Amino acid sequence: MAPNPERAGSAASLRAMERILAARGLQAVPEAIDDDSPEENPGHRQWHRRARAEYALGRWSAATPPRYRDADASLPEVRAWADRALTDNAAAGALLLTGQTGTGKTHEAYGALRMIAAGGPDRYELIAVNSADMYGRLRPSQVMGAAERELRRLSEVQYLLLDDLGTAKASEWVEEVTYRLINYRYNHCLPTVITSNLPARDESGPDLTDFVGARVASRLAEMVTSLVPMIGSDRRRGGRAA
Repeated sequence: MAPNPERAGSAASLRAMERILAARGLQAVPEAIDDDSPEENPGHRQWHRRARAEYALGRWSAATPPRYRDADASLPEVRAWADRALTDNAAAGALLLTGQTGTGKTHEAYGALRMIAAGGPDRYELIAVNSADMYGRLRPSQVMGAAERELRRLSEVQYLLLDDLGTAKASEWVEEVTYRLINYRYNHCLPTVITSNLPARDESGPDLTDFVGARVASRLAEMVTSLVPMIGSDRRRGGRAA
């Protein structure tokens, strides 16, 4: 077959153009863009994970008091619970941190929830509340149905941090409210983080079972997948928030 003079001429012209451009430090065809770059490609799995992490960390920051914005999960048991919650939310159960005032329970609790957020979960909802404030909000008020709506909000949220459980004065009403809250989260397998100055069990003195009652204690015994006793002196007296 005879060569096509038009095609040969076009090829020669293209080579000549490439030589001219090369002499000027230019390329006839720009380098290909790496579409697999996780930083730039919205279709990349890593890009979506990073976007979810940014969103979740924003939700965590909004729910976290300024004093605990630098919270970090440092204990292996706490980090293991956070990993489990990130891998299988329904199987995470509850994380219970016990110990005297100032041993770092709240710091670790917020750190665990921050670690989950940084992992880029598909969904992230968090309410963090001190137990004394919670019982204050749940007491009957002049606003019809306000206490029930608040209890439902706390019961149904994906992640709940209940800080300082056991500091309120024990009563039949407190025990009943606590039972309704814990029972709902127990039945619906919702991850819960609890801190308490009371030990989980102590034959020689008051413990968490004495405060929450037998019904709640029974559910907590199954819910709690990580029990972390915190020991040490009061870190707040040394100038560090804990």
